[in-house]
Amino acid sequence: MRLSLAIALIVATPAAGIAQQQQNASPAEAPTRAFTGADLFGLAIAADPQISPDGRTIVYVRRSADVMTDRMQSSLWLIDVASGRQTPFATQGSNPRWSPDGTRVAYAAADGDRSQLFVRWLSSGSSARVTSFPGDPQALAWSPDGQQLAYVATVAGEATTLGKAPPKPEGAKWAEPLTVIDRINYRNDGPGYVKPGRDHLFVVAADGGAARQLTFGAFDDGGPLSWTPDGRSIMFAAIRGPEADRQVMNSDVIAVDVASGALRTLTSRDGPDAKPIVSPDGARIAWIGFDDKRRSYENAQLYIGDRNAGGAKSLTATLDRGIEDAAWAADGRSLFASYDDRGQRKVARIGLDGRVTPLVDNVGGDGLDRPYTGGEFSVSRNGTIAYTGGDASAPADVWVSSGGKARRLTQLNAGLATAKALAPVRKIAVTAPDGRSIDAWIAIPPGRPAGKRMPLILEIHGGPNSAYGPSFATDVQLYAAAGYAVLWTNPRGSTSYGAEFANLIDKKYPSADYDDLIAAVDAAIADGTADPDNLFVTGGSGGGVLTAWIVGKTNRFKAAATQKPVINWASEALTMDNTLFTSRYWFTKLPWEDPMSYWNRSPLSLVGNVKTPTLVVVGSDDYRTPVSESEQYYAALQIRGVPTALVKVPGASHGGFTARPSQSAAKASAILAWFDRYRTGAGGDVAPKP
Repeated sequence: MRLSLAIALIVATPAAGIAQQQQNASPAEAPTRAFTGADLFGLAIAADPQISPDGRTIVYVRRSADVMTDRMQSSLWLIDVASGRQTPFATQGSNPRWSPDGTRVAYAAADGDRSQLFVRWLSSGSSARVTSFPGDPQALAWSPDGQQLAYVATVAGEATTLGKAPPKPEGAKWAEPLTVIDRINYRNDGPGYVKPGRDHLFVVAADGGAARQLTFGAFDDGGPLSWTPDGRSIMFAAIRGPEADRQVMNSDVIAVDVASGALRTLTSRDGPDAKPIVSPDGARIAWIGFDDKRRSYENAQLYIGDRNAGGAKSLTATLDRGIEDAAWAADGRSLFASYDDRGQRKVARIGLDGRVTPLVDNVGGDGLDRPYTGGEFSVSRNGTIAYTGGDASAPADVWVSSGGKARRLTQLNAGLATAKALAPVRKIAVTAPDGRSIDAWIAIPPGRPAGKRMPLILEIHGGPNSAYGPSFATDVQLYAAAGYAVLWTNPRGSTSYGAEFANLIDKKYPSADYDDLIAAVDAAIADGTADPDNLFVTGGSGGGVLTAWIVGKTNRFKAAATQKPVINWASEALTMDNTLFTSRYWFTKLPWEDPMSYWNRSPLSLVGNVKTPTLVVVGSDDYRTPVSESEQYYAALQIRGVPTALVKVPGASHGGFTARPSQSAAKASAILAWFDRYRTGAGGDVAPKP
């Protein structure tokens, strides 16, 4: 529930990709036990596991990458829960959702230049396309009787114009017409510059036909969608009203009448209310939100109210953790919810009295390059939980939990542990200068001789309100394979430790989080792992901010690599994709009202102190921490004569920084090459030998 500087996308690949690589390999090449950039094309990761109503079958998204196109692919697979047997369901697709009777699965899949909505009948294996609308359907939701599907899609609009060019002669080739921008949020990281149009709700018959638009206006309506049991209304969330485009996080829960399209706004507080879900009997609504206090972080809480959201109360006010997703239990007497706790995502049952009963503690995310928390789950009518889970040894697999027992159903990367020497990961104890306990993990190069100190890379997470955990990460494994120990930690400001801990950096970031990071490095030295004369630092987004801040505060590190950083808060606040965010939540005044507060927290203010050779890395299409931020820092370092280089990832957004496997591998390789320039000693001899 917080716009973050850190957004990571995922890349992976199917077994066919491995075979193609082997086919293209030179005959002189021999297999290696070291984890390499090419191995990114051999990974697969599970996402969005949806368990059938009867709990017997799971359909999930398997994400992999095509080695020939260097693009991410999503296929759909079925799992028999009892036996664990897998069968392919669709060669491409996403957002699978079971019909209420469990006989069909709806999903989105590419059809030409756009995605369309498909339905497959499990008994026959036949699929039918049920939409032909050019709007890429999202947030699919079945009606309770299984006769209709609701979804969200983009309705194209007319571009704003000012004046016009003179008449063009027939056959002439003129320049493109002028582009007129008049929206406050005119570009989004990833999609790019906003095209005319808005997102709205639609319904379509489950066996095909003309789709019917339910919502209209100059607003963006969003999912997930939840039908009332009588099929008469659909709940969704949106920011509507005359000042909608000037709001950042002020969505409301809204009900739309399916027959008439009439809207009823059910919540109205200052703050986001989202992800509404109707109870099985239709008597209550649950949703996720918080009161917006203009702090950098708030715990998203789980609320319930009556069918009109009246009498709202929070079920998780005393949990002190941010709720990610929720689902009603079949009996309507409790809910299942996921949240991050000390760097690990969990699923718990939450009673209507607020009692929290943890059920699953190893939920794993769908990221690959860095060890962020994350993960998804769904629940059957009998209470069986399907979820993505795992640990630092492999990307996320599909798991189930029933009766308090968790069971792994897939091993998508079974050959990884046997074919590759992976870096073991362990937790280390860190105490901050003010006595706070800080969670940290360290990966040790495989084959490290006992007692030998290693060059250390401090890897800093973004956000800054986010969290790392003991999860698999390709950057970590690539760094370790090159002979570096890798340290990652959750300094103050990180989520999953409560609102007070996250807000220790509110309106003062970066600040004492620097001390936490340095304490973690000192702990790695103290336990005999890190070579104090071979320290390196990197991080992306918010971690890029802290990397640039660190080299402005200390010369302890031999080299640094700041990735997609904010360097000047005033320029970032006026060029990032969400125009209103930075000045509203991370500062108390606007840039021109208090320019020194922006300057004093900008790494650029410390550039006069920097002596550390510093690489600057950014995606060429980054609109979250725009390219101009990285270019400012590169120019400043060059002017000062500090060793530097600027690496741009072509076509990459902030969130899509490592979306293509070749670029993810090349980015890590560039950072390693930079560090190797300044690394001293022969520490690299611990990499696994072929």
